[in-house]
Amino acid sequence: MKLQDFLRKDEKWSFDAIAEDADLARQIQILLIGLGLLEPPADGKFGPVSVISLKKFQELTKTEESGFLGAVTAKKLIETKIDDLPKPPLKLGNDIPSKIVKYMLTKGYQVFTNPKEYNIVYVEGIDADWTLNSDTPNQFNDRRIVIEVVNGVPKIVDHWEATTEPGKYYTYSPMNPKGAARIQFGQYKAWAVGTHGTAEPHEALVQVGDITVCRDFNKDFKRTGDKLDTGDNFYVNQHYGFDFPRNDIRLASAGCLVGRTREGHKEFMAIIKQDRRYVANRKYTFYTTVIPGDDLL
Repeated sequence: MKLQDFLRKDEKWSFDAIAEDADLARQIQILLIGLGLLEPPADGKFGPVSVISLKKFQELTKTEESGFLGAVTAKKLIETKIDDLPKPPLKLGNDIPSKIVKYMLTKGYQVFTNPKEYNIVYVEGIDADWTLNSDTPNQFNDRRIVIEVVNGVPKIVDHWEATTEPGKYYTYSPMNPKGAARIQFGQYKAWAVGTHGTAEPHEALVQVGDITVCRDFNKDFKRTGDKLDTGDNFYVNQHYGFDFPRNDIRLASAGCLVGRTREGHKEFMAIIKQDRRYVANRKYTFYTTVIPGDDLL
């Protein structure tokens, strides 16, 4: 049987009956995985975990087919998209991920709450223990963070040392005569998986959309008073910082969003490539949010 067969027949299958039909079980599992209600793989074995996921789907979509698979459930399984499912209300506390999400909401930024949809956030001038630092120029003293909302609760998937600012070298010797690029705080849909660099090419998020940067023409390591420049060709990528020391950015950034270590960056890329939107479309363009730590806290 296939789900499509239920649309033409008055069939009512128990969950035990589904378990006896591996092809039907696998089809249901694939759809439940796509909706973020079941973890892979789709193995055709319709056990207790798959049953719970199907019951959850029926509850969310109000099929009124409790305890069995019928035409209504089959139709909804075929037609429902993940964005059609009702979202659980956000449960925000006073922890760091909740504070970040609250901040994003007050700014009108997108917060992604579906399973396996990751929020990429950089917080400037904050340490690993979530205390503010002096945000001294030319240091990896910012934080790269990946947040996932699980059942309405924001959780940090992982976080790493980073910089959102150019170092001394490119501030004093900018690649653009207007001045070094320092990304303006905000949220941008502007990065896709690609390759960064020529001397040591590596997988990264490369700029493919418009962002706005502050041009540090006066070379004071500040955004204040700088002219804004918007475009999609600044090569402001999200890459790694070659394991350079925490207190010396060196040539790692001319304005990119840089995770300090190679290993940490590989962890970051491995996580975001599990995002369901990237899995569905390898050209997916990721959002990224850049926040000032002192404003956040």
